[in-house]
Amino acid sequence: TVSYRTIARHLAQMGPGKYREQVAGKCFAYARDCGGLSLLLYDVTTLYFEAESEDDLRKVGFSKERRVDPQIVVGLLVDRTGFPLEIGCFEGNTAETTTIVPIITSFLERHNLAGTPLVVAADAGMLSATNLKALDELECLFIVGSRVTKAPVDLESHFHWYGDVFTDGQIIDTVTPRHGNTKVNNTALRAEPVWKSDTHPGAWRAIWAYSAKRARRDQKTLAAQEARARAIVDGTKAAKSARFVKTRGNDRSLDEATLARAQSLVGLKGYVTNVAAEVMPAAEVIAKYHDLWHVEKSFRMSKSDLRARPMFHYTRDAIEAHLTIVFTALAVSHAIQARTGLSIGKVVKQLRPLRSATITINGSTQTFPPEIPPGQQEILTHLGFKPGY
Repeated sequence: TVSYRTIARHLAQMGPGKYREQVAGKCFAYARDCGGLSLLLYDVTTLYFEAESEDDLRKVGFSKERRVDPQIVVGLLVDRTGFPLEIGCFEGNTAETTTIVPIITSFLERHNLAGTPLVVAADAGMLSATNLKALDELECLFIVGSRVTKAPVDLESHFHWYGDVFTDGQIIDTVTPRHGNTKVNNTALRAEPVWKSDTHPGAWRAIWAYSAKRARRDQKTLAAQEARARAIVDGTKAAKSARFVKTRGNDRSLDEATLARAQSLVGLKGYVTNVAAEVMPAAEVIAKYHDLWHVEKSFRMSKSDLRARPMFHYTRDAIEAHLTIVFTALAVSHAIQARTGLSIGKVVKQLRPLRSATITINGSTQTFPPEIPPGQQEILTHLGFKPGY
């Protein structure tokens, strides 16, 4: 048995020992050999602590788990299969929008990839003019989710010529201004502009897709929000801040204009990119963006199967070491899953019962290996083990 003090002492040595750098180098080589570096995926999560007070790193902030405990913000960069490539932690009250550029920069510098064309996909939480400009200056191609509130500007020509009528599966390839005060769409032209970096220096490429299934889901959400807003206006529900409620002094009324605008945008999903149309068609851009479920799956795995939370460490060195261990375990788990075709949970469940037995009789000690059933033998063979019994 090892005491926690001994563990903590060794955790503090992981930073100076550059353990994470070594693991990250191995992960990069593995992903490169597997051909997974053609698309990088980025997302952010939060990890909470069983602590009562904050410090310089552990702070109360926006929690994806709706907790009020001190937490840290964790950024994770993975390849297109979800295999981890880079991890970083930030203060618990850090806005997730500000995390992507440091992680990408660290990844490029660590592996000397400056100037290498890479495609990075991230959700709408990373959408900001500063981020897109920084990624473009790093010579990274990006695909970032847009916000539906940007649709009236991006689709101004479409609304002018066709109204709010869309067909299921319709894709509109257009442009979006880099800054809110820039006008890049000409409503006098029926055809949407084709984005090119040299002809549209004040814009990015924007792709909007309409889905009837998404529209039905959005309509259901809007109906619930409208009902809540009307109940607050009528006084049948407690007065809390809610969408579609206008407040003037003590008077509350339904915001009909905002509700109508939201209803005209149901079913739309937008994407912003600096990948030219001749390099990547709109449908492929959308498909690459939807690979983001891999990084979300990696976060779920780290929190459940790998038990990354809660954390009980309180020094930055120990917290960083904890994340290095989680990062390493995540890489090993993905490699095991790739080799066996089974989830890491099933692999652990299958192999955990295997135990050897050591018996001492009259001063003589004998160790007996476990009997390994065919199913477990197959798993071990996939992992490179060849039990001889």
